[in-house]
Amino acid sequence: MKTYSLTIKPLSGFGTPLKGDTLFGHICWQAAYDEALFGKSIDALLSDYALNPFMVVSSAYPKFGDLYALRRPHLPFHMLFAEAGQTLNEKMRNRKELKKKEWILVSAEQRFETTRSAAYKDSQELLNMAAGHKKQRQNSRKTILADFAQPHNTINRMTGTTGEDRFAPFSVDQTVFTPDLELVVFVGLREDIKIKDAEKALRQIGETGFGKDASTGLGRFAVGGCEEIDLNSLGSSNPTGCYTLAPCLPQKDKFYNTYFSPFTRFGRHGDVMAKSGKPFKNPVIMADEGSVFMPLSSELFNRKYIGTAISGVSKAQPETVVQGYSLFIPVRVEA
Repeated sequence: MKTYSLTIKPLSGFGTPLKGDTLFGHICWQAAYDEALFGKSIDALLSDYALNPFMVVSSAYPKFGDLYALRRPHLPFHMLFAEAGQTLNEKMRNRKELKKKEWILVSAEQRFETTRSAAYKDSQELLNMAAGHKKQRQNSRKTILADFAQPHNTINRMTGTTGEDRFAPFSVDQTVFTPDLELVVFVGLREDIKIKDAEKALRQIGETGFGKDASTGLGRFAVGGCEEIDLNSLGSSNPTGCYTLAPCLPQKDKFYNTYFSPFTRFGRHGDVMAKSGKPFKNPVIMADEGSVFMPLSSELFNRKYIGTAISGVSKAQPETVVQGYSLFIPVRVEA
């Protein structure tokens, strides 16, 4: 498997977070409608998905030139920041500020060698790095992404006003990014899958809209550059853990220690299946991106991804799969 980084630029707000499993699902719908996209039908692509996935997609992360802003690992604070020699009062006082540092900056020159040596940043520091941060400061923004509720209403043409039931005003949650911000998506491809085809699939998703309320203009993005990348070059040369880049379901009996934040995917079918009699999937509990898994064998670091395929989630379409795989960066965890 080869890994690539694809740059995307948000053109609108997003009603659905740009997480790896959802991006993978959208790409599968592209393949289902266009067998020429990857040169195979979706059934052929998923025939051995449990053993040999044709694609593994990461969540989207802010990108500043050669620097990638990743989520702070889900580790105890003493594994992230040096607290030796501090009194209890000092630790409590410092942690209030350290909790704000939710991001780490990583590049081939600024590697994620150890969990304590990483360059941790808060949202304000990332905002100052963004190309469009001046526009955000004019709007009193303090973060590179913001959640807000967009109000909507439907006018009753009989009365000329809003009302009750389907005419009642409502709001839709969405996430917006700072102007001109670029995001990066890491993609792992099997040897028989071409990166230009994956890039085309993402471009089509960006044109038609990603996720919730795409029909009203949300979820639009443009696809920029693409280049091959070795994720090992971003991490440690002497690793003890795998830092995940997407929600995943780790393999059994492969790790002696795990640090993660649970993420529950209340899945729903997309496209035409969204209007079926049973549009909802069974909920799946996964480890969110930024989790750290410490393998029993160092041989696992020779792989590009960890995790398992998830099936049995749909009654309407039994062959449905959920991406339980994740690309990872090897890191050294300091206790």
